[in-house]
Amino acid sequence: MSEPTTDFPPLEGGGCSLHESFALQVLGDEMEPELPDRCVIVVEPTDRCRDGMFVFVEVEGVRWLRQYRRDAHGERLVACNPLYPEIDLKGLEWRVLGVVIQRNIRRRVKHYTYPNEPATASAEITDLTGSG
Repeated sequence: MSEPTTDFPPLEGGGCSLHESFALQVLGDEMEPELPDRCVIVVEPTDRCRDGMFVFVEVEGVRWLRQYRRDAHGERLVACNPLYPEIDLKGLEWRVLGVVIQRNIRRRVKHYTYPNEPATASAEITDLTGSG
């Protein structure tokens, strides 16, 4: 997301669709090289996250795609691209909307799994292009 936006529909209400994974297209270079501009990601709805997870979050009414970090310095959201500043979550109203479980870049799919220990992302890549 090149600029945060608030014109997404709310993720509230009833029904089972709110518990189903959904796809988003990344717009902007904030998460490059891991989640590059125009790649498609699959987000699993949840209200919880751990250190190292790629998350879709709402902070003070604005939605962000970032990596969640938690350590002795506190909780923050970090862009993979070092040109963008961290978002310190101390004192802010925020909530997790989901975690990234998959990305697709030109039919190359990468699945993210987040084991209990250590709390860092691991990944498996599947090539759907047939080129090996």
